[in-house]
Amino acid sequence: MTNLRSYFAAAVLPLILAAGACGPSRTSEEHRIDPQAAVSVNNVEPTAPLIPSSTNDTAGWKVVTQLFDGLVTFDAKGGMTLVEAKSITPNEDASRYTIALKPGLTFSDGEKITAKTYADSWSFAANVANGQLGASAFSTIAGYEQVQDEQGDPKAPLSGLRVVDDLTLEVTMEKPDSSFPYKVGDVAFLPLPSSAYKDIKAFGKNPIGNGPYRFKSWVPNQGIRLERDPAYKGPRKARNGSLEFRDYQSLDAAYADVQAGHLDVLDTVPVSRLKTFHTDSGLHPLVKPGPAFRSLTIPQGLQHFQGQEGALRRAALSYALDRAEIADKVFAGSVTPATDFLAPTIRGNASDIRGREVLDHDPDQARSLWEEADAISPWEGTLRIAYSADGTDKDWVDAVLHEYAQVLGIKTESNIFPTGKEFNTAVHNRQVDSIFNSGITSDYPHPEGYLVQGYASSQANGKGLNNGDYKSAEYDTLLAQAASKTDQDEAMQDYRQAEAVLLRDLPVLPLWYRKVSAVAGKQVRQVPFGYMGLPVYNQVTK
Repeated sequence: MTNLRSYFAAAVLPLILAAGACGPSRTSEEHRIDPQAAVSVNNVEPTAPLIPSSTNDTAGWKVVTQLFDGLVTFDAKGGMTLVEAKSITPNEDASRYTIALKPGLTFSDGEKITAKTYADSWSFAANVANGQLGASAFSTIAGYEQVQDEQGDPKAPLSGLRVVDDLTLEVTMEKPDSSFPYKVGDVAFLPLPSSAYKDIKAFGKNPIGNGPYRFKSWVPNQGIRLERDPAYKGPRKARNGSLEFRDYQSLDAAYADVQAGHLDVLDTVPVSRLKTFHTDSGLHPLVKPGPAFRSLTIPQGLQHFQGQEGALRRAALSYALDRAEIADKVFAGSVTPATDFLAPTIRGNASDIRGREVLDHDPDQARSLWEEADAISPWEGTLRIAYSADGTDKDWVDAVLHEYAQVLGIKTESNIFPTGKEFNTAVHNRQVDSIFNSGITSDYPHPEGYLVQGYASSQANGKGLNNGDYKSAEYDTLLAQAASKTDQDEAMQDYRQAEAVLLRDLPVLPLWYRKVSAVAGKQVRQVPFGYMGLPVYNQVTK
């Protein structure tokens, strides 16, 4: 799955007004905003229950991050702000952190939030016996390996967590991790109330959080409703009365509803509208760079893609792609061809990493490499790419398959799953026997959120987001070196070397960085967008 978990309140970017081009003054506009307004936004059915540490898709992430607050937040430019943490202080080599919490924190049911709350939540999430999809986010904390027995005690704690007092948590790392202050912005690190552990499945259907909204209802395959929590005292106070996340099987249908005034915000413009949505009268468009990196994952065990034969075929498929043409013809410029495995909004993103030429379009080189692979083992069968029908992927997948057929002279076809939920479940269970659509949008603006979460050996075999199960000791060593350096400029050099290994091995084929392309209805007055490239829902006003 795509790693696109917790972003919190972000700096307001464009102000979208329902009035004319001149617009009223800020004071006048404030008087016209309805603080009780119900705001509707598009979504699909979440893959998992609404449990932070088991949220691994965009649909669930949208909801969970409105119900829960965490230690930190990131603004639209990736800057960090403390939320429930008063401070996060490392020792000299980033092997131990002291977290001081702000006083007076509570869940919406009144339960106090203490250092023990966080210790219990993180231990529960990390313990494999509890089956949480975000467990691997805790892999650098001491004691993680000791709670990876599926038949073990589900209440066993992470030994690296020590509650000093109600407001102080000491975290000892298994190995240095300079990215930890950023990593706690991941949705898996959000706190759970003690009532959650009594029946975690029931809790996931009716969660109690500490964020700006309270859970109201969930009708499967229709939508989820949240209401503003009047007792909320955190920094993300809602400017509207409620949120309704509506499920759509088609983004085109959602777009039509925005046009008709039946839906307030659509956070992803369908491919069919990318060339025209900027000038669609009555709608408010927004386009800006975002942190979304898209790719094609080639599973390590896929036939014809292992060993030297596999290395040749992976490179051939990369050279065969004309990323720039697809970006122009299919996406109307709403994506930018990838130059590495990060994203333009992430520190460390670069276009001059060693081996980067494999991302160039070179049909002759592609054919030559494919023929070399055929000399090892002749190609058989059909090259397929998997994706879900309820997303935005059909047009570009068709374009990629067409290029592969034309350049390499092979048979190609789509491997379509009806819904994102079914597709994500199949990916997680290793039931996709083809190349598949993938990508990462990290919860936190740090290379670790992409390079470790997506490709480290510790994240493979269903323990994290390395869904192709790529493993490389050389790569892991470079990541460990980066994690041990508190000087971020020095760490970036190790991350660049790690990316060079990825460009050689190509566990995934980098495609492009997706820009934010969204629209709001004419009834909407303000839609700020945050670091994650999605609306800051609690700040949407009508």
